[in-house]
Amino acid sequence: MIELWLLRHGATEWARNGRHTGRTDVPLIEEGEAEARALAPVLAGHRFAGVLVSPLQRAQRTCALAGLASQAQPCPDLQEWDYGRYEGITTAEIREHNPHWSQWRDGCPGGECSADVQQRCERVIAQAEALAQGTDQLEVQQGVQQIALFAHGHILRSLAGTWLGLGAQGGALLSLATGTISVLGQEREQRTILRWNVPNHSL
Repeated sequence: MIELWLLRHGATEWARNGRHTGRTDVPLIEEGEAEARALAPVLAGHRFAGVLVSPLQRAQRTCALAGLASQAQPCPDLQEWDYGRYEGITTAEIREHNPHWSQWRDGCPGGECSADVQQRCERVIAQAEALAQGTDQLEVQQGVQQIALFAHGHILRSLAGTWLGLGAQGGALLSLATGTISVLGQEREQRTILRWNVPNHSL
């Protein structure tokens, strides 16, 4: 069996302001670095069969401060949604001219839609499963191969929706804060959420 540990990067200035932060490579703020460091003692108790990380610096830095940089493999498919013309602006600003806009339903002009993101999520899941199959017994905990994924809020929500069979749009049902831990797994053959949006100090 496999568990996907979803780790959203620490806080950035744009995240705190509610600005859509897709491919703009913003750094962590001091609060975000503290959130990332707080992940380290939680993750230290686990032997991960693989670690996949978005190439953007906020995810890379979070992975490093969390203590897993030595295992990390860059995964372009874990980059945040491409927000196109909505990059850097808030939902409230978008709805001033498009009152009923939903990212999950309508997508982003000049960027991605849910169907595009779902294809990326399916590739990430396949890559994680391949890593798990290639693990050795030292990296198996109670019969479960654990894969850590460091990435961003909307792509991780989309990944969870895809995992559950709801598609990327299913991510609309899930809220995800910075610096949190979520775990996707299985109950027998059924894919499930084992934990969601858990602050690092709660595990």
